[in-house]
Amino acid sequence: MKSVTLKDVAKAAGVSYATVSRALSGSPQIGSDTRERIIKLCDEMGYTTNYVARSMVMKKTDLIGLVVPSVDNQFMSELAYHAEMSARAHGYNIMLCNSGPDLKQEKTVVKLLLGRQVDGILIVPQGPQTYENIRAYADQVPTVFVSENLRDQPQSYVTVDNSRGTYIGTKYLYELGHRDILYFGRRHTTTHQLRAEGYMRACQELGLQQRFFNSEYSRSSINNGYQMARDLFSRPIDYTAIFASTDSHALGVMRAADELRIDIPGHLSLIGFDNIPSAELPRIELTTIEQPLREMAVQAVDMLRDKIEHGTQGYVHQILLPGLVKRGTCRTLD
Repeated sequence: MKSVTLKDVAKAAGVSYATVSRALSGSPQIGSDTRERIIKLCDEMGYTTNYVARSMVMKKTDLIGLVVPSVDNQFMSELAYHAEMSARAHGYNIMLCNSGPDLKQEKTVVKLLLGRQVDGILIVPQGPQTYENIRAYADQVPTVFVSENLRDQPQSYVTVDNSRGTYIGTKYLYELGHRDILYFGRRHTTTHQLRAEGYMRACQELGLQQRFFNSEYSRSSINNGYQMARDLFSRPIDYTAIFASTDSHALGVMRAADELRIDIPGHLSLIGFDNIPSAELPRIELTTIEQPLREMAVQAVDMLRDKIEHGTQGYVHQILLPGLVKRGTCRTLD
């Protein structure tokens, strides 16, 4: 099938190729009536801009690659939404890639984005190995890491203060009267190591015993949280509260508790981390630590645009503050 070209539009409109080109670029040399007639004709004929040809002339694609480990994760999908809205507001389009749990696949999608000549890359890394895994490619294009603390690595990133989040959540449970608080979840990434550290720091300050139930899974999901919770609840429950490392894990705990007739918050208080959309649904109303997702996405896009448009060198480490969202899964002990 033959695609519609500018020459086809010009012929149908009875004007020159240059007139059509100027009309579509918004040139003030073209009257509003002519511009509207040409734009309407383009729409009727099905004309679309040839971005490949345009990028060869402009040396710019206006395309940003976004790499996430799992697009079916609510946290990742909401982050991707806010990143796309922010990028679009500044004239960029997003090319979304799912890297999965495999470092080899993560490198493959980064190479794919470079081959597509994206202007820059936003990446939610799989873990601490990601930086070294893609370093040779990240050095070739403006890159910003999102939602993972790379500590002192010389790359720009935007994340939340994960340690502070679990610290304030643990203190909140303590203020409600809880003295036996179980930390439930992952420790595979720097992000989750920091969350565990915040819990441990609060326990040390408050004189509480540290209690862990660690995940064997490399990613967070409701089903993984459910399978872990079934195992956990097969043992004596000698704690009054659970701090889940993610909301997905917390929802898995709620599902297992419901099946086993363990009342939340009657028998157990529960707090999560992330504040994904499902957390505020009726009959869930999960108390959680909120990551400022929209702010994180906007700042990451702005940081990347600065690199793309101004050739900014060096790197920036931006760490945002989390917040406690009180809902219905935590209760005060008598």
